[in-house]
Amino acid sequence: MIGLIQRVSEANVTVDGNIIGEIGQGMLVLLGVEKKDSEAEIEKLANKLCRYRMFSDKDGKMNLNIEQVDGEILVVSQFTLVADTQKGNRPGFSRGASPEHGQAIYEKFVQALKNKGMKVATGEFGADMQVGLINDGPVTFQFSV
Repeated sequence: MIGLIQRVSEANVTVDGNIIGEIGQGMLVLLGVEKKDSEAEIEKLANKLCRYRMFSDKDGKMNLNIEQVDGEILVVSQFTLVADTQKGNRPGFSRGASPEHGQAIYEKFVQALKNKGMKVATGEFGADMQVGLINDGPVTFQFSV
């Protein structure tokens, strides 16, 4: 599982011209699911995101986590994060989960965040989405679990 995490002052996801998910201050999570991903990876990444100190304190240092800033999370499925880009001029997706497995893991990940008390909005799995955001910082981290 790969998560590309961006600290945002706001973010939204649009499908067919309609905003289906939006947040204010918080994090945008672009989530790539691999074949091997299971409950263990879901819990590991969810725990990491809830605890990760990527928000600034009053002194401008990254000392606060999402809960401490009363932030929100927008989770968007991002199949291309698992692409193999090492050879040739076209990405390979052999590591990527099947659509069924990917959707199940994505939905369980969203639920795991909600179970931890997070305010979560989502995109639409498998849809052609447009993602808008204001990256605060900019601050972006990549997690592979």
